[in-house]
Amino acid sequence: MDAVTQWQKQWFDYTQSLRREGFLDDQFAQLKKLQDESSPDFVVEVVSLFFQDSEKLLSNMGRALEQNVVNFKQVDAYVHQFKGSSAWIGALRLKNVCINFRNSCEAQNLEG
Repeated sequence: MDAVTQWQKQWFDYTQSLRREGFLDDQFAQLKKLQDESSPDFVVEVVSLFFQDSEKLLSNMGRALEQNVVNFKQVDAYVHQFKGSSAWIGALRLKNVCINFRNSCEAQNLEG
């Protein structure tokens, strides 16, 4: 088995374990189907963009939550965007955390 084939097998096994553990859902498999010879790095590029955007969103959320008077509508907008991005790449657990977070925003529950 050459190095590329071995790496591909490891990648497949790893993503399968993430699916079994509930970290990823079928959307990630759909995302992988969009990758082909003309865009061999598609998934890596999409996930990299997700991490870049997530860093900005989390920073914005953190600043919004540190205010003396929290603007829950603004925090909810950030969480909504984060949920959508998470769902798009198939990050199931993260999407579910965002759903719970949005419920706390709706209830204006800072502790939640």
